[in-house]
Amino acid sequence: MESLRRIFALAVKELLAILKDRKSRFVLIGPPIIQLIVFGYAATFDLNDIAFAVYNEDRGVASRDLIARVAGSPHFHRVADLEHDGQIAPLLDNREVLLVLRLGPRFSADLQRGRSASAQLLIDGRNSNTALLALGYLRTIVSDFNSDWATRNGRPGPPAALQVRHWFNAGLASRWFVVPGIVGLLTLVITTVVTALSVAREREAGTFDQLQVTPLRPVEILIGKSVPGILIGLVEGSFILLMTVVWFEVPLRGSLGALYLGMFLFLLSAVGIGLMISSLAVTQQQGILGAFLFLVPSVILSGFATPIANMPPVVQWLTLINPLRYFLVVLRGVFLEGDSYALLFNQYWPMLVIGMLTLAMAGWLFRHRRH
Repeated sequence: MESLRRIFALAVKELLAILKDRKSRFVLIGPPIIQLIVFGYAATFDLNDIAFAVYNEDRGVASRDLIARVAGSPHFHRVADLEHDGQIAPLLDNREVLLVLRLGPRFSADLQRGRSASAQLLIDGRNSNTALLALGYLRTIVSDFNSDWATRNGRPGPPAALQVRHWFNAGLASRWFVVPGIVGLLTLVITTVVTALSVAREREAGTFDQLQVTPLRPVEILIGKSVPGILIGLVEGSFILLMTVVWFEVPLRGSLGALYLGMFLFLLSAVGIGLMISSLAVTQQQGILGAFLFLVPSVILSGFATPIANMPPVVQWLTLINPLRYFLVVLRGVFLEGDSYALLFNQYWPMLVIGMLTLAMAGWLFRHRRH
C-alpha cells in the first residue's frame, strides 16, 4: 500500500510538471490538432483534379462520346483542345497537364466497321504513382465506353467483363486507410516526446540524483514515470479517435475494447522507448533530438505509407522491433475489417514484449547511468 502511495505521488508530480508548463501544454494540445487536420486532408492517394488535354483528329461521334466521358468524370479536368502535334510536348514539359489523349482520324470509322480503334495516351511519368492512378481511372472509363458502344451498335461485347467489388472500402476512399494510421502516428509522437523529456528534465534541474536517494525503489520510479505518459497518450489517442469517426467519418466496425487494448500495449512500448531515450539524455534538448531520431525511421518502417512487403528483406526484419508496425494493423483492422481480440492477438504480444524489454532497459539505465 505504501508503495502504491509513493508511485501515485510521483505520477502526480510528473503530470503537474507537464501541465503547469505553458510550452508543454501547447505541445500536448496544439500540434496534434493541427497535424490531424493537415494529414487528414493532405495525406491522400486520391486524384480528384487531373488536368488533361485532347488532340482529336477524328471529329466523329465515337471520339466525341469518349472525350465527353473523360471530361465528365469527377477525376478529370479538361484544360485544352489541341490543333497539332507541336502543342503536346510543351504542355507536358511545363506540367500544365498530366496527360494528353490523342484520337486518330479513323477512330470512329474503325469502330463502325467493327475494327479495333486505337487511342494514344501521353502521360507525365515523373511521378509514377500519380501516373499509375490516372491511368487506372482512364482505363475504367475506356472499358465502360467499349461495353456501351458494343451494346448500342448490336455488336458482341468484350470477351470478358470484369465485375469489381471493393472489399472493406467500397468507395476506395484513401482517407479511410490514411486517417486511422494518423491515430498511431500522432499518439506515438506525443507519448515519446513527453516521456523522452521526463528524466532529462530532472537531470537538467539537478533533482534526479535526489530522487534516487528517496525511499522510492527503481521499479517505483519507473512506474511513476510511465503512468503520466500512458495517461496522456490515452487521452490524446481518444481525442484523435473521436475526430477520426466524427469529423472524417471513417467507419469503426470492430470492437472498441480490442482497439483500446492495442492502444494500451502500444503506449506501454512507446513509453519504454521514451524513458530509454530520456535516461540516456543529459538535457531536454538531447531528449527531443533522441525522440525524433527514433520517430522518423519508426514511421518509415511502420507501413504507414508504403507496404512492408515491398521493402528489402533486411529492412522487413528491422520492422519487427517497431511497435508502430503492429499498432497500425490493429487500427486498420478494427476500423475497416471489424477485427476482434482473437484476430489481433499476433499484434498484441509483440508490443507487450517490446514494452517489457524497453522498460527493463530503462530501469537498468536509471540505476547505472549517473551523468
